[in-house]
Amino acid sequence: MNSEDVAAYLQEHPEFFEAYADMLAQIYIPHPHGGRAIPISERQILTLREKNKQLENKLRELIEFGEENDAIGEKVHRLAVALLGAPDLAGALHAVQFNLREDFAVPYVVLRAWRGEAAGTILEGASEATREFAASLTAPYCSAHAMVDTLSLFGDAGAQLRSFAYMPVRDGETFGLVILASGDAQRFYPEMGMMYLKRIGEMVGAALARHLGAAQP
Repeated sequence: MNSEDVAAYLQEHPEFFEAYADMLAQIYIPHPHGGRAIPISERQILTLREKNKQLENKLRELIEFGEENDAIGEKVHRLAVALLGAPDLAGALHAVQFNLREDFAVPYVVLRAWRGEAAGTILEGASEATREFAASLTAPYCSAHAMVDTLSLFGDAGAQLRSFAYMPVRDGETFGLVILASGDAQRFYPEMGMMYLKRIGEMVGAALARHLGAAQP
């Protein structure tokens, strides 16, 4: 009989362990971390302890992940409240800039829109290439490089930026773009979760549409 035959036999005949319980207590096997031999019962205890430790670590990770999500959710809520309370376009722009920079610790925030009252405000200045890029986005987009000609929107700071997040601003049609940027190459990256970026973009779109006017039918 080879090892596979023995393993198959024991699986098919669990009564073996009851019939030979005393023999099992006399079997010694190598310690999992080397050194002395230990009884099979002690080895089982060590295995259970290792599994328990793995489960504890996994639970700790889940708790930390949940706490991080709760913290981000609270920040998104504060931004939503600020946007809802903004009495005019200037107030909405201040809410976006202040909350993203101070609450989310995003060092560079650019917001552009191309509708109605946006003309003559800090929202103007988006090129045709930027508008086409924004319209092509079906979801937030993160990159290590500035897309199209958007790097110029950051002025002198552009040379030190290493990661970017783009959120289309729309209410049926795309009429703006929020760009977040950082000198940290790991702050925004393609594989990161987009759920909160998507929600922020949607909130900004709804707030600006209220002050800039609805989309033309």
